[in-house]
Amino acid sequence: MLTTRPRGTSDILPGEVEKWQYLEELTRQVCREYGYGEIRTPIFEHTELFHRGVGETTDIVEKEMYTFTDRGDRSITLRPEGTAAIVRAYLENKLYSLPQPVKLFLIGPMFRYDRPQAGRFRQFHQFDVEVFGSNSPAVDAEVIAMAMDIYRRIGLNNLELHINSVGCPQCRPLLRQKLQDFFRPGLQELCPNCQGRFERNPLRILDCKNQKCQELSQGAPTTLDTLCPECATHFQQVKGFLDTAGIAYQVDNRLVRGLDYYTQTAFEIMTRDIGAQSSIGGGGRYNGLIEACGGPPTPGIGFALGLERILLTAERQGVAFPISPGAGVFVATVGAEADNTAFSLVQELRRQGIPAEKDYLNRSLKAQMKYAGKLAARLVVILGEEEQARGVAVVRDMQAGDQKEVPLAGITDYIKSLSF
Repeated sequence: MLTTRPRGTSDILPGEVEKWQYLEELTRQVCREYGYGEIRTPIFEHTELFHRGVGETTDIVEKEMYTFTDRGDRSITLRPEGTAAIVRAYLENKLYSLPQPVKLFLIGPMFRYDRPQAGRFRQFHQFDVEVFGSNSPAVDAEVIAMAMDIYRRIGLNNLELHINSVGCPQCRPLLRQKLQDFFRPGLQELCPNCQGRFERNPLRILDCKNQKCQELSQGAPTTLDTLCPECATHFQQVKGFLDTAGIAYQVDNRLVRGLDYYTQTAFEIMTRDIGAQSSIGGGGRYNGLIEACGGPPTPGIGFALGLERILLTAERQGVAFPISPGAGVFVATVGAEADNTAFSLVQELRRQGIPAEKDYLNRSLKAQMKYAGKLAARLVVILGEEEQARGVAVVRDMQAGDQKEVPLAGITDYIKSLSF
């Protein structure tokens, strides 16, 4: 239907969009303080990028991508996540020639064909942070601290930080063998997806949401059981930096995240306030991803925060956003001549950076005052025929309930003096 939006999408309307703007500006401010530069990538990319960059055995690639063939017979996919696209931009634009590490962030829509529910949409928005060029565990701790700092500034509480190490190509083969040995006796009881993952990537079985698979995976070997000395040391150092920063965390040896490219540190930030979809952000290290996408061996780490889930959590927790009213000043008029003066005044106030509005429907003065109240105007300037003749206007403070006459010649300066 022409009057119905596609399932899993949403309209962000005036009154709500201001919360998004506040949240986006807050994240940009944090990025400035942490030394991250903004990047904007296309909403669609070549499909192969996500096959190689996200992983063939992930739910995203297997079931959730919006993929189509364009008129040039090329396979194109709406981006389901931000990291692979940023890696492609890093390589294509030779950002590796910049001083290392390179710190980037992206804010924008992502697309996955998923089952819509609270906090989960088919078009959703992410704040994405990536760091390329450093394998230091201090960088791992920094990106985690940055995510937690954003939540703190928003005012969210009751959050749990879960961390794990998922190893590296040196220690993964041992874990792979142990997992296959563990799951082989019950292989036919696993869901069809996990039966396929058994050979390709048995670690992904631990992340399956199927109840039977979860039951069968109880007691399975974990990543922490098989870490090589280098990965074990790296994880210990990450925890040490988090301890130094006073950031509380829980070690979760079953946390593997949903993407194949992760190595070593993986983390997820959880809340109990948005129901079953309790994750509101997460990420980890991906030291092999840039190489998998055709670049030189380059360490990387990042995270993504879901904006819809942040806003839902804020709503559930009663967090108020410091949103300013849309109209600071409303100019009400009586008579055509006063209307011309009002139009000029509104334009002058706007040039001075003061939000201003006037009536455009020829309402009565009473109706205009009611409309000004709906706009949450702080001041109402009343211009009638009598005031016009005397060269004054009545300025009413809608919060205090008092008013005074002000000469029209100095009314802009007077309004500016009221801390606009």
